[in-house]
Amino acid sequence: MKILAAILFLIILYSLGSALYYMYKDGGNSTRMVKSLSIRIGVSILLFVIMMVHTYFTHIV
Repeated sequence: MKILAAILFLIILYSLGSALYYMYKDGGNSTRMVKSLSIRIGVSILLFVIMMVHTYFTHIV
């Protein structure tokens, strides 16, 4: 679980960094920045859901 969370967190940081890069390179007028931020939001929600499910199942037993 810790490895999966770390990998997803690195993907979130990479997506945030690429959005920053596209913002500077394209002047904020590109859809690439929006796609990168959308990926970041999706992965963040996925990470949150996985952590909630993991917490739920570890405290039931």
